This record gives sequence, structure tokens and C-alpha cells, in this order.
Amino acid sequence: MNIHEYQAKQLMEKFGIAVPGGAVAETPEEAERIARSLGKNNLVIKSQIHAGGRGKGTFKSGFKGGVHLAKTANQVRDLAEHMLGQTLVTHQTGPEGRVVRKVLVTEAMEIKRELYFAILIDRALSTPLIIASTEGGVEIETVAETHPEKIIREPIHPALGLQPYQTRKIARQLGFASSEMRSACKLFAGLYKLFIKSDCSMVEVNPLVVTVGGEVFALDAKFNFDDNALFRQPDIVGLRDVEEEDPREVEASKFHLNYIGLDGKIGCMVNGAGLAMATMDIIKLYGGEPANFLDVGGGATEQQVTEAFKILMADRKVEAILVNIFGGIMKCDVIAQGIINAIHFLETQERRMVPVIVRLEGTNVEMGRKLIEESGLSVQAASGLTEAAQLAVAATQKN
Repeated sequence: MNIHEYQAKQLMEKFGIAVPGGAVAETPEEAERIARSLGKNNLVIKSQIHAGGRGKGTFKSGFKGGVHLAKTANQVRDLAEHMLGQTLVTHQTGPEGRVVRKVLVTEAMEIKRELYFAILIDRALSTPLIIASTEGGVEIETVAETHPEKIIREPIHPALGLQPYQTRKIARQLGFASSEMRSACKLFAGLYKLFIKSDCSMVEVNPLVVTVGGEVFALDAKFNFDDNALFRQPDIVGLRDVEEEDPREVEASKFHLNYIGLDGKIGCMVNGAGLAMATMDIIKLYGGEPANFLDVGGGATEQQVTEAFKILMADRKVEAILVNIFGGIMKCDVIAQGIINAIHFLETQERRMVPVIVRLEGTNVEMGRKLIEESGLSVQAASGLTEAAQLAVAATQKN
């Protein structure tokens, strides 16, 4: 789950982390009022979408840049008029872009230095890991490639947590002056507390800035949260903006299905992430392109399978559906009945139909195959994954 920049700012403020003053606006008039309330003549207005590269982006209206500096409240209002309700295209949104529904109005900082600071989970060490660098304001991947010696790594003991000596060590490595050490260490400690208390999988502050006056601020932040822990984070769940997400993924999440939309023609319904990857690989091996990653999980119900099938059929790009199930905990007869229910529903609604190829193996496989055979539906049964992939690819080439 992703959140907007203004939401990240509010979350950091909750944990005592220094951030620039400002607020979010949904209308040009509101943006102007916020700018006046700040009482500053150095302001920034930022488009709020779930994508990077906003500053270099271009609106479909022709207006350039999703981030702008302004001197007056009137300028902020004028800029907001160009941004709000318009579609911003960046290198991360793709050509379709994202509609800007909100803008963040904040004070501009007189920056002396830009740094990088992040906390993530190191899978190899099985601990939280701090990654920091004196090269802030740029992509950390570029720094790691061109100047790996400028990357600082500090593992954190999962039971002891971030220790004061570690915050001082990192601050010294980042070149903070003695007068800036207290503010820097407080910010590091606050970010770690936020990381743990909010069940984050990543917190990235880029840039972390030192102002001309020696103050330390988190200027921009990106958060990722552990989806498996969201049940105990209702406040975080409340920050979700479904308008920024793929409608198919939103619909799938209602039924606890793992769905990721892709660009191909073959819809994939599987149980298990590993099986999903193998299915997509073999589709590509035989010249096809997967339209999605849809994992119904190891214990899906008949209703979940039915809803998953409906989501696949609703995608106009899908020209064939490949169902690849290996029944362990998941029973093949449950999958079969879900498919039958979904097809019957779609037929009653007079929805379009596409070729369906099913490969079932494992628990209750004979019962599942019998259900499909006796259903009278035009579903192709495959004896193995290779045959299933070949049939699915052939079906898309006919259309």
C-alpha cells in the first residue's frame, strides 16, 4: 500500500519528525488560503499522485512540471488552477498519466545540504537496515552504481532496536556539524520508531535536508507498509487512496485476492506466487503475454474463485484465460465449481466470453475434472502445464 506525500508528512509529524510547514488543498482557493496562512514568500506547490518524477512531468494540457516554486499566494492559486483536475504524465505513470486531485502547499527551505536516509528490511540479515548517503536528492540506485563507497549501511538489532550510539555514528558519517547532531539523531530515532510502530517495510527520506540555519528536516518521504500487518493498522488503512490504484486491483482486494495487472492477452488464475511466476514464464516461452498476475491463494473459497474469474473476464484486453491449479490445501473441485459458477453468471448477464483452458492437479483433481466435464461448458482441459500454455497462446493468435 502506498500513501501520498502529504499523508507521509502528517505521519512523520505524529512521531515528532521535523518537516516543513504546510497543508494539502483540493481547490485553487484552498491552496491560496494555505499559502497566506504560512506567511512566507518562498513556497512550493506539489502535485499529489502515487508516482515519482513529478517535477519533470508534463500535464496533458501542455503545462509543464508537477512541482513549482512560488513567491506569493496569488501565484500558488494560479499554479493550482493549472494542476488540479489535470492529468500529469511522468516516467513512472506511463503515457496514461494520473489525475491530480490534490496539491501540497508548503514552505520552501533554504537548503545547504541534501542527504539520503532510509530504513528497510534486510532479508539476508533478517533485521531492519538503515541505508544512508551524503548524496541526497538523486536516485539511490544511481549512487550505489557510480559511488558505492558513499552508501552507509547500519543493521539494527531487531530486539534491541536503534541505539543512541548508532544514531550518533550515522550522523558523524553523514558529516553533521556538532550543532546539528542533536536534531539529526532525534530525527533518525523518530523515523525508526515510526518504522516499527506503523509496520513499515520501508521508509525512505529523500532528500533529508540541512538548512542554511542548521536545521534538519525530512523534506520528502516514501513509505511502504507490510500488507500482512494492516489488520492492526486501521489508521494506516484509512490513508488508502483507491482512486490512485488500478480498479481491478481494488476489486480483487475486496475478496482478499492478489492481483497485478499486466499488458498481455492471457489472463492467469493460479494458487501460489511461485506457480504464478512459472505460469507467466511458460506463457512467454511459447510466444504469449500474460495479462495479469492473479493468485487466489492456498485456501480460497468458491466465492473467491468466482469473483477472480469475473475480474479476469472484465478485462477487455484478455483474449483467453489459463487456470493453473495445483491442489494442496486448495481443492481442485472448489476451483472447478467456482469457474462453473462464474461462467454461468457471465452467461446470464450476456457478458462476452473468451476461451478458457484449465489445468488441474492435486487434491480432488478427479472430482474437479468431472465437474467441468459434466457442466456442459466449452472449457478446454489440459493434461499438463506445457499443453495448457500452448492452448492459451494458440487461442489468442486465432482472435
